[in-house]
Amino acid sequence: MKMPDFRQIIPVDQVGVEERVAKFRTRSIKKESKLFALKLALEMVDLTTLEGMDSPGKVRQLCYKALYPYEQDPDIPQVAAICVYPNRVRLAAGILKGSGIQVASVATSFPSGMGTLESRIDEVRYAVDEGADEIDMVISRWAFLKGEYAHVFDEVAAIKEACGHAHLKVILETGELQTYENVRKASDISMYAGADFIKTSTGKISPAATMPVTLVMLEAIRDFYFKTGQKIGMKPAGGIRDSKTALHYLVMVKETLGADWLTPDLFRFGASSLANDLLMQIVKQKTGHYQSPDYFSIG
Repeated sequence: MKMPDFRQIIPVDQVGVEERVAKFRTRSIKKESKLFALKLALEMVDLTTLEGMDSPGKVRQLCYKALYPYEQDPDIPQVAAICVYPNRVRLAAGILKGSGIQVASVATSFPSGMGTLESRIDEVRYAVDEGADEIDMVISRWAFLKGEYAHVFDEVAAIKEACGHAHLKVILETGELQTYENVRKASDISMYAGADFIKTSTGKISPAATMPVTLVMLEAIRDFYFKTGQKIGMKPAGGIRDSKTALHYLVMVKETLGADWLTPDLFRFGASSLANDLLMQIVKQKTGHYQSPDYFSIG
């Protein structure tokens, strides 16, 4: 898709965004609707392990948790995906084959994005060849903050092409973008360049996902859909640890984009620690009793 002129600033009303988010936090979901929403949120989780000590055993454990979140109750759904480094993709893909759980891989010199474009493309191709269904790339924040918007557009477009059949999730690292206007502009650039999803954060920088930043990105997705007819996915990542917050995010998605986006195909949580809290709340809704956290695997 041809790059629009991104030099124009789309103003974002900070007060308005934060007031609207405050209203989302007042919404309450009860009884059967709450159980449905908790299960839906669990289906949207990307379980992630992105540490230097990611051994084959740790990846196997993560895959097992993805396949069997709570073995005592087969009615509890699986998660959407697991996310690993490229050198662990083949192992994960082999374990999860035929399960419907996607294998995502961070690439493009994650988390800094400071590699050459050639090396980043090579890393993407390697991950896809190893079996990745999704690629999570990071934009060059240094180029964006210098106003080199064509550079960012071109790198996203090139990496999208390198993904082949795999979906591309573009990480903005919103904690480094400084303003809501920058978040909006980076969202627009990524979508016009070919992103299938836009994602807040690597989880390595604070602040990570916040509801106001996510709302700015959701509104960018809405406007892009109105202009192009294309539905782009959204993934807040980092800092979402409890079910109550997750449900507020789902309310925000529904009221901003509509029910069509309430699917793992178009909305994800990058929040491994969230999974166990969702499981605890689901069991509570079904049995009337909280289960000890010790009954759920750490993942």
